[in-house]
Amino acid sequence: MNILFMGTPAFAIPSLKALVENGYNVVGAVTQPDKPKGRGRKYIAPPVKTCALELGIPVYQPDRVRDEDFLDIFRKISPDMVALVAFGQILPKELIDFPEFGCLNVHPSLLPKYRGAAPINWPIINGDRKTGVTIMLMDEGVDSGEILLQEKIDIDIDDTFDDLHDKLSTLGAGLLIKAVGDVIDGTLAGTLQDASLATFAPRLTRETGHINWDDESEKIVNLIRGLSSHPGAYSFLEDKKLKIFYAVSGKEKSSGGKEPGEIGRLMEAGLQIATRNGHVYLKDVQLEGKKRMFIEDFLRGHHLLPSNTLE
Repeated sequence: MNILFMGTPAFAIPSLKALVENGYNVVGAVTQPDKPKGRGRKYIAPPVKTCALELGIPVYQPDRVRDEDFLDIFRKISPDMVALVAFGQILPKELIDFPEFGCLNVHPSLLPKYRGAAPINWPIINGDRKTGVTIMLMDEGVDSGEILLQEKIDIDIDDTFDDLHDKLSTLGAGLLIKAVGDVIDGTLAGTLQDASLATFAPRLTRETGHINWDDESEKIVNLIRGLSSHPGAYSFLEDKKLKIFYAVSGKEKSSGGKEPGEIGRLMEAGLQIATRNGHVYLKDVQLEGKKRMFIEDFLRGHHLLPSNTLE
């Protein structure tokens, strides 16, 4: 059984390692090209490339998997199965149809809910209490293939994107191994998705993270959790971007007469910010040009004025 792995970010690494640790012959890892990052624009390898090279697996980094140069490579590899985890490109029909045992995709949501680019972020942002992982048999649609396996988990009240990312990454690796074995044995059949129940997890934009303090406190906190630590929810303080990585909502029934975004006192719960229906308490922040720090440390170096508000 020759398996070609396709994936790019850290989320995919547990699945790649699990295939190797369970004795499967991973004949290659296809990942995105190295990209320049940081002030020096130094080219950085994607996490899957680094992991694959450490495991002694050949790495392929096509600009586009539908280009003929890569399709020639794919035909020569001739995989029996493709395992795809957060790869980042849409596969052409030839790649999907070629493997005898199909293309298995690890998708971090309970399909058909949250099809699309950001399925870990949006359940937290929307205040959901459950999510999970789906192993899907890929087709040409966007996350619309037959469901092979699913497993649910709870979203804890203080889970951030980072927390949920790691939980789903580990869960997905275990579920992938079960699905691969069952598909090979011929004991696992796919189930069609009910398209009428489909919801979408659109790509995050810069505006997604801009906090509207006139929202309800719980909604603001969910946005902060769902974008922490990357790309980060933010507001503006004196024309500088203030990223907020963790906050909690207050139990008050009103903002105490304060306008949304108005800064209150530092309390045990954090720095008090007025919202439409109460307060949010900031605990972990990063001002533009500064390091990320706890709110107490931030306030030691940044003295707020009574006129300061977050916008």
